[in-house]
Amino acid sequence: MITRRDLLSATALMPAAASGDESEWFDRPMRWAQLNSTEDDVAGMDIGFWMDYFQRIHADALCITAGGVVAFYPTKIKHHRPSRWLSKRPDYLHQVIDGSKKLGMVVLARTDPHATYDDVYQAHPDWIAVDAAGARRRHWESPEMWVTCALGPYNFEFMTEVTREIVSTFPVDGVFANRWEGSGMCYCEHCVRNFRNYCGLDLPRTNDPHDPARRNYIIWREKRLFDLWRLWDSEIRKIRPHARYIANSGGANSGLDMKTVGDLAPTLFADRQGRSGVMAPWANGKNGKEYRSTLGRKPIGGIFHMGVVSPYRWPDSVQNPHETRIWVLDAIANGMRPWFNKVGASLHDRRWLKTVEDLYVWHWKNERYLRNEHPIARVALVYSQQTTIWYGGPRARQKLEDFSLGMYHAMIEARIPFEMLHDQTLDSAGRFKLLLLPNIAALSESQCAAIRKFVRGGGSVVATYETSLYDENGRRRGDFGLADLFGVSWRKTLDGPIPNSYLRVEKTTAAHPLLHGLEDAELLIHGTYQLEVRPVAAFDPPILTAVPQYPSLPMEKNIWKAPKTSTPGVFLRSYGKGRVVYFPWDIDRVYWEVMVDDHGRLLRNAILWALDEEPPVTVEGPGVLDVTVWRQKNSITVHLVNLTNPMMMRPSFRESIPSPPQQVKLRLPAGVRPARVHLLVSGTPVSVTTEGGAIRLTIPSIGDHEVIAVDLA
Repeated sequence: MITRRDLLSATALMPAAASGDESEWFDRPMRWAQLNSTEDDVAGMDIGFWMDYFQRIHADALCITAGGVVAFYPTKIKHHRPSRWLSKRPDYLHQVIDGSKKLGMVVLARTDPHATYDDVYQAHPDWIAVDAAGARRRHWESPEMWVTCALGPYNFEFMTEVTREIVSTFPVDGVFANRWEGSGMCYCEHCVRNFRNYCGLDLPRTNDPHDPARRNYIIWREKRLFDLWRLWDSEIRKIRPHARYIANSGGANSGLDMKTVGDLAPTLFADRQGRSGVMAPWANGKNGKEYRSTLGRKPIGGIFHMGVVSPYRWPDSVQNPHETRIWVLDAIANGMRPWFNKVGASLHDRRWLKTVEDLYVWHWKNERYLRNEHPIARVALVYSQQTTIWYGGPRARQKLEDFSLGMYHAMIEARIPFEMLHDQTLDSAGRFKLLLLPNIAALSESQCAAIRKFVRGGGSVVATYETSLYDENGRRRGDFGLADLFGVSWRKTLDGPIPNSYLRVEKTTAAHPLLHGLEDAELLIHGTYQLEVRPVAAFDPPILTAVPQYPSLPMEKNIWKAPKTSTPGVFLRSYGKGRVVYFPWDIDRVYWEVMVDDHGRLLRNAILWALDEEPPVTVEGPGVLDVTVWRQKNSITVHLVNLTNPMMMRPSFRESIPSPPQQVKLRLPAGVRPARVHLLVSGTPVSVTTEGGAIRLTIPSIGDHEVIAVDLA
């Protein structure tokens, strides 16, 4: 079978950017501004105010809307509708771009191709998206408009012409396209014909990834979008060799393969503008880790909004400044460069201006400590888009993402610096000591071999639930692909969710490190999803044994069926030169859902035992901190983001609550000596001691963020 990966890797990549100063613009900007222009900005925008603001906050790049839904300049393209206010200031866009260029700013032209008007519908009805019932789609919020098809001639022909005109007319450094991937499934005549030509099937009517039509559609749609990406990029570079197409796309849950995205994109921007629902503020830093896993050292921007971001959208609102700060600071701590997004140039509420100014001015003053060379981390949390698509399907949140979120949160609470690793880049895992596999169910034979080789060579693994039980196409194997590594063989997956089952803590003469802090525990909550497995290797006596599920209602029937079994709840072993921890249940998923401290403690202990070395930095003190360590050209920095807050899991922070003192120990790389140690946020003088290649210091308190800067001798 030809897989999604085969198709993507077979497609030729674009050549590298032309040499010269212009081609190096991607890494220059550190602080981005975006004006998501409204149509009346042509007449109403106070350009002088915005140029002054950009200069005051030291913004060095601008993304400004140019075309697509509305043309913000006198376009010559039929059906590219100009702003109704254009007659009042026809050179509006020239003024904005020229003014920004005079400030030395990089400029991206923003386009949006997702909606159009009745004249296009009348002239080109085939450009309009069609729903499953065969009806052309009106826009869900602006019913006078129509939703366009992303995979047909509207994007491939019309928007290609628009892109050429913009790049030919204005001295922009690239085009940033919003909502370019489409607005859901389209059944227009072009999609029907092109898909049938691709695989001989009709478009799918199900979301089941195992349905042949749906499987082919996922691969075809992705290939079609990458073809569009390459088309726009090549057309832009024919006109301006240094300019590039920058897609608004990416992340673990993206429909586009991040390995290919990392190969194509010279820079990328994580469009995660704020929190909604149940979401930790570290979620923004997680975005940076996901993008960096395939982009490497390419610059990554973190887009944020100053308003309340939720499914209902209030773009003119103003978020509490403490919430804005914690969201942006966690992105900065995790290597992203801030990008504020303002919808419209009109200022209906100015409260956000100072918040952004304070963040950006601090960022500018400390820029040399924020131009990171690489993160210093020895642990990698693996994420797998093929598991999301072929194993998770429409239930990917429950079957995969919740596992990853639970493992991520356990790492935050453990205060261990870590990165994320895309499963298509396992060949680069050698820079890490430990891989975390949170139900990475779908793995190929070659990926299993790479993990096996990693552990034999001295790496370690912590894996959960159905990791490697499925192949890369989501088909269940007869046994784990990593059965020899785990030392256990799969027998069956139990029906879940399973309530009211437990793990007995076995008392031994010497408590295992996995039970640190649980010495007085007798029972731990067992998983809601469990596997029945059979050991195929020699193990020490189990430290946790299963107590089978029994009724909790009626309470009169709350009686143990089997007070003791020999069924292990965790498997620990050495393999080659490395260590392996395998949980045959959903410890990470249930930790994210229920947040029982026992599970978090057990995960942290398992991670530390498998790591089997001292982390690069240890931070001791009360609270929840996101800890990251970075190497710059002449310095090392430790970021400490204080997440301790009653609103940590819900937006928004009402205030920043300063932490108690924190004791920090930073291990320095071999041969490195500190010349100066100072705090970049508070500026508080600190006393530093050096011993055995490490420095120690006490930070009296952390507001929302502190950075320890170590200048190197």
